[in-house]
Formats: sequence, structure tokens, C-alpha cells
Amino acid sequence: MMGFLKWLGIIVGVLALSIAIFLFGMRFHDGPLEIITGGPFTTGELSTAPDDWSYLTDRMEIEFQIMEPASSRVVWVNVLDKRLYIISGYMNTGYGKIWKRWPHHLVNDDRVILRIDGKLYEQRMVRMMEHPKLLEIMTLNSKKYFGEANPAFTAEQIAEALLAGEFWLYEVVDR
Repeated sequence: MMGFLKWLGIIVGVLALSIAIFLFGMRFHDGPLEIITGGPFTTGELSTAPDDWSYLTDRMEIEFQIMEPASSRVVWVNVLDKRLYIISGYMNTGYGKIWKRWPHHLVNDDRVILRIDGKLYEQRMVRMMEHPKLLEIMTLNSKKYFGEANPAFTAEQIAEALLAGEFWLYEVVDR
């Protein structure tokens, strides 16, 4: 029995060390790997951002990099009236507080670089505490990612959730 526990401990230790090395190495990787945070972008062509983001309407996700600390991730995107929005959900949950660190870094420096189809766009992500079309944005988000709009929430409830920090809404704007 002791031999089994010893080998189990060795296997668990090697697995934990391998994961730690992988995550550390991702800090130097050119961009993220799906949900795994990556390092700063090292490839891509610097381009002028479009005035109309509508071509991303059917796109599920894009990559973006924050400046401090220089790291990148994949996020879901929403387009309404040619404008690009990013929502960071689960902000008040236990796992959200661990997993969603990037919005807190944007408080001090809202500059980002979007990487879309190999093009880099230097932008800013401005946190919105209200929006006249908040219900439309959230309905688009729900339809796009969950298959249908959630009629259980009113515009007022969504606005209260935004103010309470349940989710953070960003608009991508020029620098």
C-alpha cells in the first residue's frame, strides 16, 4: 500500500510540475491558446482599425493583448451599430475573481492590441457603466453564445447587474 501511495504522489507531483512549467512557458508564447493566457504578440501586421467592425458580427472570438502586464487572451465579441463590444462575465464569482484578472489590469491602462486575421489594431477598451442599448448588446450576446435571448431578465435587471459589477462591458475605441 505504501508503494502505491508513493508512486501516486510522484505521478501527481510530476503532473503538477508539468502544468506549472506549461503555464509559465505560455507567458512567452506568441498569443493565447484558447482559454490559456499567452504572452505578448510577436507576429502580425500593424494596421489601421476600421471605422466599421460589422465584419466581426458572425465571429465568435478574437485575441487581444493588454499592455501591463503584457499578456494576451481570447475573448468573445459582439458588434452593434458597427461598434465592437467585449463583455467580461462572472466578475463577482469566486472563479471569476481568479480567472478574470485582465479587466482589473485595464483600470490602470486601457490600451490593448487586437489581433484579427493576422492584423494588429492598437485600440483602447473603455469600460461602460451604462449604455442606451445595453439590452440589445446583451440580447445579441445571449443569442450568439447561448442560442437564444434570455427573456428572464429585464433591461432594468441587466442595468443593475452591470452597475453591481456582475459583468463588465467594454467598448473598443481608437487610441
